[in-house]
Amino acid sequence: MRRKEERVNPSGIEGHWIERSSVHPDHRGSLHEWFRASRVWELTGHAPSVAQANCTVSRRGSVRGIHFAAPGQAKSVACVHGAVLDVAVDIRTGSPTYGQWHAVRLDSESPATAHLSEDLGHAFMALSDNAVVVYLSSTEYDPGRARAINPLDPWLGIDWPLTPLLSDQDRFAPTLAEAWAQGLLPTGTPGAGTLTTGSLTTGMRRPA
Repeated sequence: MRRKEERVNPSGIEGHWIERSSVHPDHRGSLHEWFRASRVWELTGHAPSVAQANCTVSRRGSVRGIHFAAPGQAKSVACVHGAVLDVAVDIRTGSPTYGQWHAVRLDSESPATAHLSEDLGHAFMALSDNAVVVYLSSTEYDPGRARAINPLDPWLGIDWPLTPLLSDQDRFAPTLAEAWAQGLLPTGTPGAGTLTTGSLTTGMRRPA
């Protein structure tokens, strides 16, 4: 059967792309190609570095994030079962889109991959039970480097469509302003480095 068309859409935040996945169906089922190093190189101008692969299974309404790592961790993210609302947040204090976020629905029916550069914050909400998200990271997880921003920060105003189910780590994480005051945020400008790492666009906001 014919291979579905691939498409790449920049989100409006530099260092964040949504790539329609390549799907190869036949009488047995299908093969979902959600990451290709050469495509990431085309997008970013950098050879991708993959240090860790993770898989999460989440209950409907669960929110994971907003997470980032010091000094930086790029990600490529896909949903292979169910559906999630995937959110990238520009937390780079030197960026013209600082404080903006972009949300996209990732699901297993119309597969897509979200690529995020090193200094972007990342979160997602499960829109279905047993939503399975897989992601590649440019660095290994290190609890000493892990950082979080409160996903319910009213200044960011992320439009979560369901009542959020949060971990204590995320519920009591600092707001973006508090993280800035504590010196936790990256100061780089867009383009400094990358991985890197469906309806498409569902939300973007610049706080006043």
